[in-house]
Amino acid sequence: MSHLIADHYQIIQVMSRFGIAVGFGDNSISTVCRQNKVDCPTFLAVVNYVLSGTISDNEISRVSVKALMQYLRQSHIYFLQYSLPEIRRKLLDGIEFSTSDVSFLIIKFFDEYLHEVRTHMEYEERTVFAHINRLLSGDAPADYRIDIYSDHHEQVADKLHELKSLIIKYCPDSASTNLLNSALYDIYRCEEELDSHCRVENDILVPAIRLLEQKIAEGGAGQ
Repeated sequence: MSHLIADHYQIIQVMSRFGIAVGFGDNSISTVCRQNKVDCPTFLAVVNYVLSGTISDNEISRVSVKALMQYLRQSHIYFLQYSLPEIRRKLLDGIEFSTSDVSFLIIKFFDEYLHEVRTHMEYEERTVFAHINRLLSGDAPADYRIDIYSDHHEQVADKLHELKSLIIKYCPDSASTNLLNSALYDIYRCEEELDSHCRVENDILVPAIRLLEQKIAEGGAGQ
């Protein structure tokens, strides 16, 4: 596991969202997963997808929907309770002494975006994950299928491009350069992480739930 992290630092976030902390010595990936009660095939599927952008049907068929849903829930917590609020704090500190209209517009734009992301993720928690829990209990709801979610799943990272352009082109002279640059860097990184998060939902969660829906419809048990 340590070699994987050393070569691909972005896996630290994946590891964290599966509830795996650093300090695992020279243990293998399978040993670390077992010690942390993490489904290893699901962990590897997400890791390989984040690194390569591809996933096979065989990998999807081995994914634990319950483990993947927990991973996505922890991702929501990371974005809503840490990453995005931290960016907002840096933006506020960076334009603290500016009274320009652009400064207020930057914060207003960001707050509107944060509300949009929160609404998006709360819908997933309230509707999509509730649907998945019903499937895992062996129930096949007639009023909802994962394709409804898939057909309307929007990329929540897109609007960050507009915010970046606003800061880059019109940032007031009185703003703190270091703080604004730090916030801008975090926005770029958050945009990449949100894009990766949405792709995991589209390319792993959705097909895995389709398989589960089919299995339940045929009289099988959830996983």
